Amino acid sequence: MPDPRFFEDLGPVPLGELAAASGAELADARAVGRMIRGVAVLAHAGPDCITFVADRKHAGDLAGLRAGACFLPAALADQAPEGCVALAVANPQGAYALAAQRLHRPRPSGPSPVASDARLEAGVVLGPGAVVGPGAQIGRGTRIGANTVIGPGVAIGRDCEIAPNVTIGFALIGDRVRILAGATIGEPGFGATAGPKGLIDIPQLGRVIIQDGVSIGANTTIDRGAFDDTVIGENTKIDNLVQIAHNVRVGRNCVMAAHTGISGSVLIGDGAQFGGRAGVADHVTIGAGARVGAAAGVMKDIPAGETWGGMPARPIRHWLKETAWLARMASRRGGGEA
Repeated sequence: MPDPRFFEDLGPVPLGELAAASGAELADARAVGRMIRGVAVLAHAGPDCITFVADRKHAGDLAGLRAGACFLPAALADQAPEGCVALAVANPQGAYALAAQRLHRPRPSGPSPVASDARLEAGVVLGPGAVVGPGAQIGRGTRIGANTVIGPGVAIGRDCEIAPNVTIGFALIGDRVRILAGATIGEPGFGATAGPKGLIDIPQLGRVIIQDGVSIGANTTIDRGAFDDTVIGENTKIDNLVQIAHNVRVGRNCVMAAHTGISGSVLIGDGAQFGGRAGVADHVTIGAGARVGAAAGVMKDIPAGETWGGMPARPIRHWLKETAWLARMASRRGGGEA
């Protein structure tokens, strides 16, 4: 279920209403009146939640499913466990997205610059034009720059430095965190799927968790999770103009140079390093202590401790040998033609 500090629950809603909105067919017509309180991914779905399975490769996960209902392809509808109502639909993820939009919405900001129920400890300094949303918490000694916006429910630890024109929402931030000007934390990640009338956005119902001692550069963007959280580990240092997508988990003491781009659901081990303009495809794992060269394009997992470079990225020795060979061949051909 989404964190109530950041999202309002609009349920419960009858299962029949969710089926009608998504074009799904209820496997058990008697369940039309069953009340659903929220959406959740497979691992966290309880009896009052609805979830989805979009691919046959995840069919084995249905055995231990505790959800009250599940959107499924028609071919898997008979595999829903007892107590879980199957809803057969062509695009389960799209149906789930529509259900999420009906059941949850982000909490609105308050009408005043500093909400009456915001909690600011002693020594907090707010710059001119700073906005602090309802239910937000800011720890002792933290400084908030001019025109920075702290969204509803956000928690910021002690002795943090938040520069001007920063936007923070849907986030839990530790102590001694430094965020430079123009950074955006907690915006919805990029995700769309097919709906009954065309493309629809997939609701991003997770959070951003930033641990103690993290530094985040100017104009860097860290998206909140789509289903789980986006996490930045303790003492990690992130340069300017870096993009970190939803559901990414970055370990402790990592370094990312400017223009690094990390796609969704990437796992990064402790101590990993990224050169400038490095890019990582989605669902890739970067092992602890791995190093990614500048401008590298990572398309598959990198084992712990290895250094990779190139596009597509590969072990640095292989890449350098290939680059040297190509240079020699180009030189020979050029000399022969001359």
